[in-house]
Amino acid sequence: MVVASKPEGQIELQERLRFETLISDVFARFVSVPAANVDREIEDAQRSICECLRIDHSALWQANIEDPNALLLTHLYRNPELPPAPDRMNGAEFFPWMLLKITAKEIVCFQRVSDLPAAAARDQETCRSYGIKSAVGFPLSTGGSPVFGVLSFDATKEERDWPEPLQERLQLIAQVFANALERKNAEQKLRESEARLSLAAASADAGLWTLDPDTGHIWATDKTYEVLGLPPAAAFDLEKFLAVVHPEDHETILRDIRDAIQSGNESSTEYRVVLADGGVRWIAARGRRQGGEHDQPIRLMGVIIDITKSKVLEKELKALRDRLQAETDYLREEVRVSGNFDEIIGQSKPLKKVFQRIEQVAPTDSVVLVTGETGTGKELVARAIHNLSRRKDRLVVRVDCASLPSSLIENELFGREKGAYTGALTKQMGRFELADNSTLFLDEIGELSLELQAKLLRVVQDGQFERLGGPKTIKVNVRIIAATHRDLGAKVKGGTFREDLFYRLNVFSIHVPALRERAEDIPLLVRSFVQEFAQRMGRKIGPITRESVQLLQSYSWPGNIRQLRNVIEQAVILSDGGHLNLQMPETVDAIASATLKEAEYQHILSVLEKTHWRIKGPDGAAHQLGMHPSTLYSAMRRLNIPTNTEKDDMSS
Repeated sequence: MVVASKPEGQIELQERLRFETLISDVFARFVSVPAANVDREIEDAQRSICECLRIDHSALWQANIEDPNALLLTHLYRNPELPPAPDRMNGAEFFPWMLLKITAKEIVCFQRVSDLPAAAARDQETCRSYGIKSAVGFPLSTGGSPVFGVLSFDATKEERDWPEPLQERLQLIAQVFANALERKNAEQKLRESEARLSLAAASADAGLWTLDPDTGHIWATDKTYEVLGLPPAAAFDLEKFLAVVHPEDHETILRDIRDAIQSGNESSTEYRVVLADGGVRWIAARGRRQGGEHDQPIRLMGVIIDITKSKVLEKELKALRDRLQAETDYLREEVRVSGNFDEIIGQSKPLKKVFQRIEQVAPTDSVVLVTGETGTGKELVARAIHNLSRRKDRLVVRVDCASLPSSLIENELFGREKGAYTGALTKQMGRFELADNSTLFLDEIGELSLELQAKLLRVVQDGQFERLGGPKTIKVNVRIIAATHRDLGAKVKGGTFREDLFYRLNVFSIHVPALRERAEDIPLLVRSFVQEFAQRMGRKIGPITRESVQLLQSYSWPGNIRQLRNVIEQAVILSDGGHLNLQMPETVDAIASATLKEAEYQHILSVLEKTHWRIKGPDGAAHQLGMHPSTLYSAMRRLNIPTNTEKDDMSS
C-alpha cells in the first residue's frame, strides 16, 4: 500500500501553526511569571523555540555593569552535540560591528557569514571560529531605556534564511524576555532598597517617613521631626513639611515626589530646610513607591538623614581641590619637564623615547643624525645633546644649510682668506673653527649640494679642511649633529646625496615625532606658549578651556610645534577680557584632480602674493605658513618659485 505524502505547502502551514501556538504559549506563561522563575522560563522558551524551528543554538547575553563591552551569557539553549559555549565574551573585541548595531537598537540578521559587510570583518572571523553559519540577533531594552543585552538564534549545522514574518515573531519573544528581566531586576532592587531602609531606620541618625500622595498626610518617626528641626506633631502633612523646606528647593521636592510615584523606581534627593533660628540644614532623602497593585493604596516610604556636616566638608574639600589644581597648573607652567630637557616641553611616550636616545648618545662624541618633519624641534634636540655632553661649557654653533646658496654656505662652513674672491676684503673664520672643541649643528643637511657634500665628508672623516683661498690645512675637534626633514636614504637612491656621507652621518639617529603623534603634549605646550606671550605682551590670560585643548589636539598640525606656537601667539594678540581667542588655521582647498605638488605650489604662491613676496618677519610668508624662513626658501627652490630678487633679475 502506498501512503500519499502531504503537499509541501501543507507541511509548511502546519509548521507555522505549531510555531504560532508555541509563541502564544510563551506569551501566556510570561504574563504573571514570578521573578524567581523568570530565568527558568526564559531558557525553557529558548529550548522550545529552537526545537520547533530546528535551530542549534539560542543565547541571551547581558551587559556587565563593571565593563559594558563585556557580555555575560545568562541564558542558553545549545544542542548537546555542539561543543560548550563561552560564558563571557568581550563584545567590542569579537563582535564590534554587531555590538554597534545592537546598541543602536537594530536587528542583526544574516543568512551567510559572507553576507556581512566589509566593516564586519572581525565579526566574520569570530563567527567562523565558533562555527556560526547563520544568525539573527535582537536588542534587549524596555521603553526608551538603553540596550542591556541581546537575544540571538544561531544555526551552526547549515545555513538558513530568516523571513521577515519570523523575525517579527522572534522580536516579540525578545521583548517579552526583556520585560521579564526588567521586572525581575526591579523586584530585586526593591528588596535591596527595603533592606537599606530598614538599616537606615534602625540607625540613630536616620528618620523614617511615609507619605500618602492622595491626602498629603505624612507619618514620621521622632528622629524625622528632629532632623527637620520640628517638634513631634499629631497632624503632619505635605503642606507643613514644605513650610520648612527652603523656598528654592520646593520645585525639586515636588518634582521628585511626582517622579517617584510615576516611575516606581527608587528615588534620592538632597534639599535644605530652614530652622526656627534662621539656620539652614542639608537633608538627604531616599524613598520608593509602595503598593499600587491589586487595588493597594500608593505610598511613598523612605528615610532622611542630616548631611549638613558632610556638605560643609564637601565645600571645604572642593576649595582645597581647586587650590591644589591651581597650584598644579602653576607648577606645570613653571616646570616644563623634569631632568635636563628644560627646553623640550612634553611628557608623552614618543618624546620620552627621544629623551632616552639623547641620554644614551650625549656623553659620547659620536655623530648624530636628527630626523623629523619641519617644526618638530630638531634644533632643541641638538641643544639638549650638547648640554648633556662634556662640551656643554662651549657655545653650540649652528649652520642652516637651506637658507644660503652653495657658495655662501661653503664660506660659512670653512671660512675664507683675504682676497679669496672678489669682495673678500678681510679674512673670515668659518663655523668649523668656531665650533672647535664644541658642537656644530648642521640644520637641513639634505639641502647641501653634492660638491659641498664631498668637502663636508673630509671634515667628518678627518676633522681637516682649508679655508677658501688658503693653502693651510686646519684641524679641528668638532662634534657634528646633523638634522633633516628629508628622507636621506631616498636621496641617496636618487643620486642627490652621497652614500658615504650618509653612512658617516647616520652613526646614531634620533627621530623627533610629529606633533600629531604626541597630541597629549599639546596642553603643556599651549600653557607654556600662553605664559610666554602673555608675559611678553603684558596680557593676563585666564585658564584654557577643555574645548580649546580638544580642538587643538584634533588638528593635524602640518607645521608641527612651530605652527602651534604661531597660532597661540596670534590667539594671545587677539585675546580680549582674559580669554584666549583661538583662531584655528585654515585648510588648503585643493582641487581634487590636482597633485600634491601643484597644491603646495599654488598655496605658497598665493601666500607670497598676499605678503608682497616678503619672506621673513611677523608679516612675512614664512610666518603665515607656519614655517621657518629657511624651510620656505628650500620649498621655493624645490617648486621653482623665484624669490623677489630673482624675479627682478629675470625682469631686467
